[in-house]
Parts: sequence; C-alpha cells; structure tokens
Amino acid sequence: MLTAPAGDGLSHRSTQTHSWWRDAVIYQVYVRSFLDSTGDGIGDLAGVRSGLPYLKKLGVDGVWLSPFYPSPQHDHGYDVADYCDVDPVYGDLDEFGRLVADAHRLGIRVLLDIVPNHCSSEHPWFREALASAPGSAARGRFHFAEGRGPGGDLPPNNWHAMFGGPAWSRVTEQDGTPGQWYLHMFTPEQPDLNWRNPEVPAHFDEVLRFWLDRGVDGFRIDVAAGLFKHPDLPDSDDPEADARTRDSVNPLAWNQPEVHGVWRQWRKVCEEYTARDGRERLLVGEVSVPTAREHALYVRPDELHQAFFFDLLGAPWDAAAFRGVIDEALRDIAGTGSSVTWVLNNHDQVRTVTRYGESGTEGSGLGAARARAAALLMLALPGAAYVYQGEELGLPEVVDLPDEVLTDPIFHRTGSRARIRDGCRVPLPWSGHASPFGFSAGAQARPWLPQPSWFAEHATDRALADTRSFWHLYREGLQLRRGLPQLGEGALRWLEAPPEVLAFERGDGLVCAVNFGTEPVPAPVPGSPLLASGPCPPGVLPGATAAWWITDRTTRPPSAPLSA
Repeated sequence: MLTAPAGDGLSHRSTQTHSWWRDAVIYQVYVRSFLDSTGDGIGDLAGVRSGLPYLKKLGVDGVWLSPFYPSPQHDHGYDVADYCDVDPVYGDLDEFGRLVADAHRLGIRVLLDIVPNHCSSEHPWFREALASAPGSAARGRFHFAEGRGPGGDLPPNNWHAMFGGPAWSRVTEQDGTPGQWYLHMFTPEQPDLNWRNPEVPAHFDEVLRFWLDRGVDGFRIDVAAGLFKHPDLPDSDDPEADARTRDSVNPLAWNQPEVHGVWRQWRKVCEEYTARDGRERLLVGEVSVPTAREHALYVRPDELHQAFFFDLLGAPWDAAAFRGVIDEALRDIAGTGSSVTWVLNNHDQVRTVTRYGESGTEGSGLGAARARAAALLMLALPGAAYVYQGEELGLPEVVDLPDEVLTDPIFHRTGSRARIRDGCRVPLPWSGHASPFGFSAGAQARPWLPQPSWFAEHATDRALADTRSFWHLYREGLQLRRGLPQLGEGALRWLEAPPEVLAFERGDGLVCAVNFGTEPVPAPVPGSPLLASGPCPPGVLPGATAAWWITDRTTRPPSAPLSA
C-alpha cells in the first residue's frame, strides 16, 4: 500500500492485482433524505458533510451521492438542468469542495451520480430545441421525429416510457401549430439525449473533467445500458412488456452495441487523471440487462470498472436461488477480471426488511432477521458491496404515505402505488422521539416526506447505543472484512450443507453459512461463530440466520468445487 500525501487520508493502492474499488464497501447517500443543515426539510451537502464522521465510524470506504445538480426536481434531480453546478436547495460549489476535502481527510472516497441518458426539459439545450425548427442542429441533440397517421397525430413508434404512458410527447411549434414529437424513456420532463450527435459525448467529456478537477473519485452512471436507441426507431415487438416493468427490457432502446464505445472513452478520461496522481478513479454503472453474460460485457478491462449486479437484490429468499445468482455472477462477471458489485437495496427498491418480511406490514421480525442475514452474506462474498442509507438502521419501507404527499413521477403518471419509490426515500431518523428525528436543524421543520412515529425505534442514536442493532452488525462485519485476508477478493468454495442452507469458505478459512429455513440446523463448523446475524449457540445455526467462523485449514469441512 502506498503512503497517501499529506492532508489526504485516501489509500492510493492501484496495482494490477489490487485496486481500491475491487473490494470497497460504498454507502449510497440519497442527499435529499440524509441530513438537513438549514431546516427547510430537505437534506443538503452541508448535511452530508456533517454526517461524514458517522460514516467513518460505520467503516465504509466511500460514498455515492445522488444528483444534486440544478434541477426542477420532477424526478428529484435525475432531471438535470445543468451538469456543472449545484442546485441552491443543496448548497453550492464551495460547499461541495468542503465536502470532498473533509471526506478525503477521513479516508472516504466520493462518487457522483451522473445522468447521461436524458436531461431536464429545462436544460438550455432542450429549450433551444423547442425554439428551433424541425431539422435544426439544436433538435439534433435529442430524438425529434414526425408523427404517424393523419396530421402526424400518432407517436413515431409504440414505445412505452419506463415510468408509465407513451415514450413520446408532441411539441407546439413557434407558429402555434402541432409539431414534431420527442422521445423520453422516463417522463416528458426528461428528454432523451441523442448520443449519435457528436456534441453530446463531447459535452459529457467536459462534465467528467469538471468534477474530476474538483477531486471526485469516480461516477455512478445512471441508465448505463441506455444512451443509444435503434437508429430507425422501429416499433417494439412487445410494447406491453416494456410497460410492465422499470427494468430495461426494450432491446431497441437499451443495450445497443454503440454504448460500449462511450464507456471506453470515459475509462480513458479516468485513467488520464489516475496517471497524474496515482489516485484511481472509478466508473460503476447501473446496468439492467437480461443476463450476467451481457452484464459482463460492460466491465471488460477497457470499459466500466464495475456494474451493479442486481440479481442478488431480485432473488427470492431461497437458498437455491441465491446460490444460482452467486455462481452466475462469479462465473461470468469475475471472469472478465472485474469484481462483482453486490447490492441488496437502493433508492429505487422496496427496503430489504420489508421485501423479506410479511406482506402488508411495514416490517416484521422475520423480515428483519432475513435482512440481517443477507447483509452478512453480502459482506462475505468476493467483490465490492453498496449499502443504501438506512439499511444499516434496519429501516422498513414506509408503506402508508398518503396520496397527497407522494412525489414519485411513477405515481403521478400511472395513478398506481404499485411501483412507487417514495417509501424507501423518507428522510432518515437520527435522534429523538418525534419527527423530524434530528434530520433537520430546526425542531419544527417538516421533512419533505413525512416520517412515521415508529421511526423512533430505528433512530441512529438508539442504534449506536444498542450493541444488538443492525448498525453494530454492519460495523462489525465491515471491521472484520477489512481485517481478514482476501475476504473482498479471491475465490469462494461451496461447502456441503442441508438444502435450505448455503455455506461457503473464503480466504484462509473464513466460513459463512446462511440458514434460509425456519428451523435450526447443525452448524457447518463447530464452536461459537466469530459473528452472527442473531443469537447463534455453538454448533447450531438457527433459522433466518447467517454466521461467520474461522476454521483451521487442516480441519475445514468437506467442500464442493471452487467457484472463482
């Protein structure tokens, strides 16, 4: 490990065999809901900065910040009006600079969320396009097309938007007549950029450099399998399938081969900065593709360093299902030379405690036990891991927000609560017994989404004081992960176990076992575990429990073939 320069607490380890990101644990900060320094009920960059010691104590290697750019907030920052500034609701560039400096002094890396597939309808480029004629250079930066049918009254094709409704909206031209249509794969306020226009990649090259010059350590890339659309914009064979899911299922709009050239160029930019100071920058993509084999194409040595592997998040609570997705990831993704990037939750998903719990409740004992076990499983797997804010508190989903407070564009475009994301974005509880639970500087502040009274049970101050809490489980797991050789990297060896149990060995004798069933089973290793997700007597592995043991290499249990 190289010595970091004075004033910089970061490790500069970047060798052919080990880069910092390969086994890093990154904490996802949803800025709007993390910590509010001004009392306006909205989290901000100063709030993130004040929370850095908490994250340092937890033991994470870095933070990924959700978008804080100037935005009309139709999709809470994922509709960007200016990629090179800070929205005043979150602070300013000076505050961002202080955040990066403080994070680096604490040894915490900073990743920004970048949104290259689409921008805001209030972006200067799109305003210029609306004011320009069909066929103009300004419209060429987007996907404008003539409509079909009499008078062009029908959309150019049958594509559906990810957040509901058609993927096209018609504009009114400057003379007041109905005009062309423009493509938006999410909402009308988020027009898709045309990456075949050379102005678009050139602009994002400048955006990357703007933030890299300000010290960031890399980027999380939104919709990384998007960007390019089929050049002919043909009809989809199954538009209804496109409308049923937020996943990228329309092969005409996602996962086009040209996208890989973008990531090769972005990788070159990052490596240029790494060559200057030895501090490796990271590109991690939100890649939603049908198979791990296709996923692996995005993390080839000259493209993205990492891409989120969502299959673990989507797997049912079942030993065979978990083993299947782990084997697939280690075979297809780790085989590229990258490391698998595991996630159990993020700002778009139902919180883990609720997802693993009983239907119709905000959380349950069973859901909490399973979430704790899944956390230990994830932290024992080879590769990197991302933890969404509040998971370390065991926060359940808020399932009963009134319709009038919902802000998710999915709800407003579909009228359905089925896939809305507000419930996992409610501002964090930090302290106290009533809202705002220390989230806002002002005791009378009203958080932008209401916090339920039961949030008091999950407040950070209580979690830190209770050694049995989710928080201490995460902290102890992270500490052990740092101290155990080859835990983040290396191979995984499956051990023989009952059908409802997964057990595997890592490194020089770490064994992790998870009981997916409800009844206790004999532990795969004798003696008391090093760490367990719940009460775990010697020689027994209770239901919905995970545990770690250290074994002597000469007495390791019978094993199945190695997975690498």
